[in-house]
Amino acid sequence: MEYRELGDSGLRVSAITFGSWAAGGWMWGGTEQNDAVGAIHAAYEHGVTSIDTAPIYGQGLSEQIVGEAIKSLPRDKVQILTKFGMRWDLPEAKGDFAMKTKNNEGQDIDVYKYASPESIIKECEDSLRRLGTDYIDLYQIHWPDVTTPIHDTMEAVNKLVEQGKVRAVGVSNYSVEQMREAENTVKLASNQVPYSMLRRSIEQELVPYCQEHNKGILAYSPMQLGLLTGKFKPGQHFDSSDLRSTNKLFTPDNIEKVNAFLHQLQPLADDKKATLAQLVIAWTIAQPGITVALVGARNPKQATQNAQAGDVQLSAEDISFINDELGKVQIG
Repeated sequence: MEYRELGDSGLRVSAITFGSWAAGGWMWGGTEQNDAVGAIHAAYEHGVTSIDTAPIYGQGLSEQIVGEAIKSLPRDKVQILTKFGMRWDLPEAKGDFAMKTKNNEGQDIDVYKYASPESIIKECEDSLRRLGTDYIDLYQIHWPDVTTPIHDTMEAVNKLVEQGKVRAVGVSNYSVEQMREAENTVKLASNQVPYSMLRRSIEQELVPYCQEHNKGILAYSPMQLGLLTGKFKPGQHFDSSDLRSTNKLFTPDNIEKVNAFLHQLQPLADDKKATLAQLVIAWTIAQPGITVALVGARNPKQATQNAQAGDVQLSAEDISFINDELGKVQIG
C-alpha cells in the first residue's frame, strides 16, 4: 500500500481509503454492523489505515460502526476522516434545504446543508463521542452551505484545530472559487469530490488548481456506485431505498455500454492477476492529482479485494490503453 500526504498538512493517508457510506446503510438498502466492522478490520490488515465517514451516513450509525471498529486498533496508526454540515436533526429548519429522504427505519427526514459556527461545534462533539476518540484527523465540510459565510464556517473549524480536536481541515464538493475563499481563513489539506472513469469533469479546473496549490484530492465513488465492477446486468433491480434505483447511469443501455468497455479491459486485468474492480481502483490512484480513492465495502472479502488493488502496478502503456478504450464509451 502506498501512503500519501494530503497537501502539506503532515497528514499521511493510505492511497486506498475505506469509504464507510455504505456501512451506514442509508441510501444503500441497509447494513449489517458486524460485517462492516469486520470489513474495516480486514482493510486495516491489508494496509488501509484511513477511514472516511460522516454523521449523515446512517444518521450517526456509520460513525458508530467506525468507532466500534477502531477500538481494537492503535489510534495513532489510523486516520479518521469525517465531515460536518449535513443536519437531519435540527429542531427547526435552518440552512440550505438539501433533500427529503428516509432514515434506516424508513422514517421521513429532512436534510439541510448547515455549517454555522455553533452547529459545527455541536457536530464535532457528537462525532467525537460516536467515534470514541478525542481528535479527528481530517474534518471536512460535507457540502457548501450558501446560508453561512465560508469565513464564519472556517473560523469555527480553526478553533477546533487550536483546541486539538482536529488535525487537518478539508472540504468536500467545493469549487475552486470556494476553496480560494476558504483559504483566506484556514489552511486546507484537501477537497473530496466525485471522480471515476465515467465522471471526470474535475480534471478541467479543480485538479490543476489542487496540483498548483498542493492540495490533496480524495476521489469518492471511483467505482461509480459499483457500475464499474461489471457485476450489474441490464434490467438490474434496485430497491427504492437504493440511490441507484433512480441514477441515470444505471439505465439498461448505459449498463450494457459500460460492461462492453469492461470486457475490453478483462485481458489486462487477467494479465495483472487482478479483478476488474482492482484495475479500476489502480487506474484511479494513478491519475494526475488524485491522492486517494475512497472505496466502500460491506464485508471483509470486499475490503480485502479493494485493499489489494494497491498492489496492482500499471505502466504508462497500460494507462494509455485504458484511456483509449474509455474514450470510446458514449454514456447516454
